[in-house]
Parts: sequence; C-alpha cells; structure tokens
Amino acid sequence: MSEGVSQPDRPAQMEGDGGDLFSKFDSVIAMREGLLSKGVEDPFNLVMEKVLSPTRAICNGRDTILLGTYNYMGMTFDPDVVAAGEQALRDFGSGTTGSRVLNGTYQGHKEVEQALMDFYAMDHAMVFSTGYQANLGIISTIAGKGDYVVLDIDSHASIWDGCKLGDAEIVPFKHNDIEAMEKRLRRIPEGAGKLVVLEGVYSMLGDVAPLAEMVKVAKRYGAMVLVDEAHSMGFIGENGRGVVESAGVIDDVDFIIGTFSKSVGTVGGFCVSNHPKFEIMRLVCRPYVFTASLPPSVVATACTSIRKLMTTGHNKRAHLWENSKALHKGLKDLGFQLGTEEPESAIIAVIMPDLEQGAAMWEALIKGGLYVNLARPPATPANMTLLRCSLCAEHSAEEVGEILAIFERAGKAVGII
Repeated sequence: MSEGVSQPDRPAQMEGDGGDLFSKFDSVIAMREGLLSKGVEDPFNLVMEKVLSPTRAICNGRDTILLGTYNYMGMTFDPDVVAAGEQALRDFGSGTTGSRVLNGTYQGHKEVEQALMDFYAMDHAMVFSTGYQANLGIISTIAGKGDYVVLDIDSHASIWDGCKLGDAEIVPFKHNDIEAMEKRLRRIPEGAGKLVVLEGVYSMLGDVAPLAEMVKVAKRYGAMVLVDEAHSMGFIGENGRGVVESAGVIDDVDFIIGTFSKSVGTVGGFCVSNHPKFEIMRLVCRPYVFTASLPPSVVATACTSIRKLMTTGHNKRAHLWENSKALHKGLKDLGFQLGTEEPESAIIAVIMPDLEQGAAMWEALIKGGLYVNLARPPATPANMTLLRCSLCAEHSAEEVGEILAIFERAGKAVGII
C-alpha cells in the first residue's frame, strides 16, 4: 500500500491564477525545490540499478544496505517463490487482460485465495490487484451513504479514500485512544450501520493498536470491525496472522485486510472474512469488478510465499524480532529519538528535528551505504519528519551492526546526535 496517514492540503483555487489546476500543489513544489536547491540528493527519486538480495542493492551507483523496503520476511529472492513465478509465466503468459468476473480468473487466483483461507483459517478470501484497492474496495462497498465509519486519525491513505468513495459518514478519533473511540461510537444514531476500521501496526511510527480492548468496545456498540494487517502479517502472532492473532481477537473481527507487497514479497491485496454473505462482494465491489486481475506469475509467487510462511515462518519471525530489538536499543543508546519506547514491530521510526535536517540525515545515510524512508508532513502524524527503518528477517546480526555504525557516523556529521 502507498504510505501516508493523510493527503496534502488542497487549497481552493486563487482568483487570477489563470485556472491552473496545478496551483494547489505549489506548497509541495516549493518544499521539494527548497530541499534540492541546497544540493541534497532527491530522497523521493531513488533508483535501484540492481537488487542483489532482500537486504542489499546498488542504489544511485552505491552498494547499499536496504532498510526501507517492508520486505519483512525476505521472500523476494526465495528460490521456490521465484521458480513458481517463472513456471506460471511460461504456462499462462504475462497477464490475464481481464477482470476477475470476466476472463481474469485463472487457476492461480483460486489457489492463492485458498492459501489465504488456510493461512488465516477463514472461510472466505478475495484478492485485489493492490493492497490500496483492497481497502478502497471493501470499505467503500460495505459502508455507504447513511452508514458510519469510525477510524483512527492516523489511518492509511487507502482507508480514508475508501471512506470517501463509499460516501459514509467519517468519524475519526485520536490515535490509539480507546476512550475517544468509544465516545464516537456512543454518539452514532441507534440502528445506523457502523464500521470500525483499525490497523494492527501503524506504518509511520511502527506502533501497535490495543486491539483487544478496541474490538471489545466496538462489538459492545454493535459495530463491524475491519483490521488492516499490512505491516504485521507474516511477522506478528504465533502463526504470523498479525496483531489480531497476538491480541486474541482474530475470531471477533469481521474483515482482515492485507497486502502481498510486504511480508509476502510481491504485489497485490486481499481481504479474508468469515461473514456468511461475503462472496457477494465479488459482484458488488467496484474496485474488484472493474480492475484487471493480477498476472499469473504474481499470484503464483504469492501463493508459494504464503504456503512457505506457514511452514518455515517461525524461525524467520524469531530472528526478525532479534533484529528489531537490537536496532531499537542501538539507536536509542546512540541518542536518537524513536517513535516508540520499546520495539513493537519491524518498523523503527527515527524522529528528526525538522524536514531540512531530516533530508540532510537521509543523504548522509545513503552516501554512507544505507537506505531508509524519509517520511515528511503532511503524510506523518503531528507533522513530524521521520527516518523510517523497516527490518528484514534476512538482515544478519552483522548487518544490523553495520547499520548502527552508519547511523552513528551520519548522526554526528549532521549534528543530530
């Protein structure tokens, strides 16, 4: 899914601007030009000339450790996953050229949906062409005019867009605040349709939602619950089913949204559910009905990856937790301000004083051989500038040590520490 908790402000067109529809983006243009005028490498135009492994690539001509790819379980170069994609490409060609409800359902699409049902122990699974479309499609279809969507203020952009497309009443609450969520639910008219939308792991700070308490409150007020587990699938929970599993509420939520572009290592999105009427979504969900289906090679890689995570994921999860704890402690000991007091996920956010220093720090890191994500306002909570690190189960302990050394050198050079 594309990142960000909100969309850039879209100011009204100013009189006398000649009707230029691009004038609404002038502040973003000025921000980018301001950064580049100082000679900083463009942090939003990184080119990977060659990907060497899940943890290394040649970026802008440099051998670089990857710490910003969301490749949590390191499945992108798994030999079985790659072989499955190659075989499907030979057997079925490069694409389906059609929607799932027309000519776009191949055997592989049914197989990957079955793999998801087995992974989650759910009755239904529906695959979309992207994770963004999964949220867009499910939310906009089940919550329409006259319904209410209660959602965390830090929700992903695809969640907000799903709410807008469905034309439901949008009721946001303070991030991870159970009491604030309950107050919003209490004010909704009796008998109205209610959907509570939460995320297991929030991608900006890497913090985890208190799902056990939130789901309990939502059910008390008769709301359906959708949880986006994009950043926790494969990693969190005994079987890698996400925060819903670790919190013990997987049987209480109505919909789980996920993506193939993180732990699964390819592209696509999905929704799993036990709702008895769920299959009708295939005929009424517009972002599903009116979009070409994923290529056979993609669903083959996804299916193989999911099956392997079911059998070999335990050791990968254990090592990824070791990496997360080591990096979090190391950065904290160096004096960096982090997004969470303790490691809660595979995402570790390093808070920068401002955008200018954040960009300078990003450049020092990339020149030192380390790639992380530079996240900036308005896509970040509380207008923070963040260097967002996402660890991989394939990072070795030695690579984590290298990462800390690069952060230390860069932080001292820029004056952050």
